[in-house]
Amino acid sequence: MSAGQTASARTAAAIFLGFAFAYFFSALLRAVTATLAPVFSAELGIGAGQLGLLAGAYFFGFCVMQLPLGAALDRHGPKRVLLSLLAVAVLGCVAFALSSSLTTLVLARALIGAGVSACLMAPLTCFRAVFTPSAQLRANSWMLMTGSMGMLASTLPVQWLLPAVGWRGLFWALAAMLMLAMAVISLTAPRDASRQAGERAVVGFWQIARQPLFRRMAPLGFFHYGGMIAMQSLWIGPWLTGVAGWSAEQAASGLFAVNICMLGAFMLWGALMPRLASRAHDAQQLMTWGVPLSLAGLLAIVLAGHHAGAWAWAAWCVSSTVVSLSQPAVGQAFPPAVAGRAFTAFNLVIFGGVFALQWGIGLLIDGIRLWGASTEQAFRLAMFAYWCCCALSYLWLVFSHRPDIDNVDQARST
Repeated sequence: MSAGQTASARTAAAIFLGFAFAYFFSALLRAVTATLAPVFSAELGIGAGQLGLLAGAYFFGFCVMQLPLGAALDRHGPKRVLLSLLAVAVLGCVAFALSSSLTTLVLARALIGAGVSACLMAPLTCFRAVFTPSAQLRANSWMLMTGSMGMLASTLPVQWLLPAVGWRGLFWALAAMLMLAMAVISLTAPRDASRQAGERAVVGFWQIARQPLFRRMAPLGFFHYGGMIAMQSLWIGPWLTGVAGWSAEQAASGLFAVNICMLGAFMLWGALMPRLASRAHDAQQLMTWGVPLSLAGLLAIVLAGHHAGAWAWAAWCVSSTVVSLSQPAVGQAFPPAVAGRAFTAFNLVIFGGVFALQWGIGLLIDGIRLWGASTEQAFRLAMFAYWCCCALSYLWLVFSHRPDIDNVDQARST
């Protein structure tokens, strides 16, 4: 199927489900450290900073791949690129299962992150070429819903499996499932369109980053969107055990509840987006209205301290899903010829934020503890620092608006 064609409903469903199968396991791998954190802390004796490094290594590998990934998607096509990188993810899972030290675990997790780096960008690039704009918004939200299903599977189901297979057996099983995902994609994804050299737009990261809408969205993507993923995939679990005083099993149940709520939120966004788009409620306006609710929710968690449990975090995560609209908004601001680079450039911003915040919050917690603060005080101060970053990024979104230059028509001419 060539760029510019619109897929039939049946074909579109097959394309979506094939990509979604791979993204499910990508999200599971991203979030599983939140559930395994007590196991790694007990087995390896690591602190919050080292735990943040281990979790963040996935995002480091993910971020390193984003810029070359964008050019590869535009040049070679999403199907070929995704299948190649999933083979790397399989090797990463095998290496993780065989690792016996923090160093090798970190390196293997970075390899996993690099290998699954196209699991969302490849389908978004494909959707940009073969789906209508409203269908793209719906497919994007439902891909994120699929990611929430993967994160859901990383909580209680993983906790139940651990006594039977252990964390090493879990990663062997994940390697096998990624291989199955490669087979599914090879059957369902459309053939990559061949491109002549003259059709390949020569657009670099800095050219994309200078686009007005990209600049406005970037801080929110780094801090708020990246932070939402950082909390969901790591820090909510340690908060529940270290601040709220929950057991590991209770924390896994709490994470399960958080991800159920996230799944429902993205399902709702997917159902509403075509209607909202037809009524001209653009992503920027929706974020302007919605982000203050998220900021209020996070501040309430900081103030509540040990009284804030899984439902408080679930409410914050759901209210934060509005920032996910930034990704398709940026993608639609660029022509299809450079869609891969636009998506991956913004993804670099988001997952750069995830890596920085997962590791940075851990370092901040350890640093505050060194000054004699309790675990609860350290977590609350670290989360308040994060809240300040989110608030500033929202102010940038609102007050950096330049109506004379910030319009999609200019972006499409990039």
